[in-house]
Amino acid sequence: MVCRYCWLVRNSGGLGAARWAVSAYFLVMGLTAGVWMARVPAAKAQVHLSDGTLGVALFALPVGLVLGAALAERLVDRLGSALLCRVAGVGGCFVSVTPGLAHTLPELMAALFGIGVFGGTLDVSQNNQGVRVEAAYGRPVMTSMHAGYSLGAILGSLAGGALAEANVGLLPSLVAVGALGALIDGIAAPWLLPGKQHAGAQGADVSASQGAKPRVDRRQVRRLVLAVGILGICGLLGEGAAGDWSAVYLKDNLGTSAGFASLGFAAFSVTMTLGRGVGDRLLHRYGVAPVIRACGVLATVGLGAALATPVPGITIVGFTLFGAGLSIVVPQVFAAGGRADPERPGSGLAKVVGLSYVGMTAGPAIIGLVASKVGLHVALVIPLILAAWIAVAAPTLRAPATSDDADPIAPMRSAGIP
Repeated sequence: MVCRYCWLVRNSGGLGAARWAVSAYFLVMGLTAGVWMARVPAAKAQVHLSDGTLGVALFALPVGLVLGAALAERLVDRLGSALLCRVAGVGGCFVSVTPGLAHTLPELMAALFGIGVFGGTLDVSQNNQGVRVEAAYGRPVMTSMHAGYSLGAILGSLAGGALAEANVGLLPSLVAVGALGALIDGIAAPWLLPGKQHAGAQGADVSASQGAKPRVDRRQVRRLVLAVGILGICGLLGEGAAGDWSAVYLKDNLGTSAGFASLGFAAFSVTMTLGRGVGDRLLHRYGVAPVIRACGVLATVGLGAALATPVPGITIVGFTLFGAGLSIVVPQVFAAGGRADPERPGSGLAKVVGLSYVGMTAGPAIIGLVASKVGLHVALVIPLILAAWIAVAAPTLRAPATSDDADPIAPMRSAGIP
């Protein structure tokens, strides 16, 4: 049953506007991130950092993301995700300029930490908005909203590269994208869904019409949050591995040129974006669990093929399949996180997002550490195994309405996870 509020929003045309507004927030987050990643070498030169100290500085960003997600956990159910989106979105655009003002290592770390805090808070709040929009639609739309981030990241990286080629300074580059992002967020802000996601609402706020709230097994909720969060770790670690190590693997292990090596992540990014563009249709037609299981298999086959051959062209194809396989996973992880705790939906989502960030934070470092001991070829087996786990644990992400016939925690239980 769809609540009267959702019915009114849908039939007034406001729901479609809300969907585009959330997509715009994802787009801006990807746009600013893409420009920053393209201008990291400029920041390194401006602050006079070595490779080692740059790694230390960059670590401040994911630390801020984790803390931002923890902050959002405390605020999203209390203040509502629309308000947090507005504050964290525009505020994050302004903070994104600060690395251009940094001239020492502590200053750069403080700037990146601030970007992370705003980014983590925004990610939780915009995903909470996405969960509410998807539930009001009554069909999958979350993945297409996440496509905005992937598209923004591609556009941002291209823009950042063009600015670098034109010898535009770091600060003017960041100011330009920050101002554009703040303008887009400001235009989108009035169309976000107002109010709060009510407890017991799997997006449709049905509990009020059914009388007393259903009893919630808190132990089961904690286990579901853990299970979904582990899938988020798998997805974001895989994305991070492709971003940080695909070019290195092609260049150093297979002996390609630097230009050819960059095609690995480019192909990964394109299929990631395209997969998110068509993912909602697949989910609507076949269901969450079968699609995510197929995605896990596709990602496993793709990365496995990339590692199994010394032929660079086939490796590029492998990373292409790897991107397609991972494309739908994280959006559905976050959607499941928003449903995991019926009593505190925003808190459940924030916990899942925070857990997922562990993969993005620790994954590249773990792969690098293992690579230093046994080689990158062997180290990349880690995301390969995690991609296979996505296929195994896909039922964890099944929506509540279709999960009565299966235990979504069964894969975790069989693996011995309490």
